[in-house]
Amino acid sequence: MYSVELSQKSQKFLDKLDKRLRERIEERLRNLSENQVPSDAKFICRDNNDKVFRYRIGDFRALYKIKDQAKIVLITKIDKRPRVY
Repeated sequence: MYSVELSQKSQKFLDKLDKRLRERIEERLRNLSENQVPSDAKFICRDNNDKVFRYRIGDFRALYKIKDQAKIVLITKIDKRPRVY
């Protein structure tokens, strides 16, 4: 099982959201600890041997890296669809 960690940028974005929306996004992100590549995640590229994926959460997108060596899913960025890329 992997641990899910948020970058400072991701945590800052979540802190600005209202409680219901933040809880919904956090719940979906917690699911990544059991299934690192769900069916609605899409492979984007590789970055220093880490696989980078995009995960759709309603109108929001989360970009995350899977660090297989350390068993970590690092959420690097969360934002609305047009601004995340």
